[in-house]
Amino acid sequence: MQICANYSDRILYIALNGEVDEHNAMGARKDADRIADDYAPRAERVVFDLRQISFMDSTGIGFLIGRYKKFKRYGVPVYVTNPSPTTDRILSMSGVYTLMPKI
Repeated sequence: MQICANYSDRILYIALNGEVDEHNAMGARKDADRIADDYAPRAERVVFDLRQISFMDSTGIGFLIGRYKKFKRYGVPVYVTNPSPTTDRILSMSGVYTLMPKI
């Protein structure tokens, strides 16, 4: 999985690309946490763009919830956008949208 961050108008956009599974989550966590530490202190909100996610399992849910907790410590709300129908169903069934609303 690759992560790309874009900061504009006090909104931090984090685009995820590829598969979110146990195999590649460790590196992605480190990259996302580094992005959080760099941008969260000045961001009003964070938007995870899932448009390019080709596969997500329970590791992906854990990844998103972990980043939600990280940004929450900074007092920054987190949102999700552009999930595929399959990813949307996984996030909806798991309750992720109660923490990170879909926009």
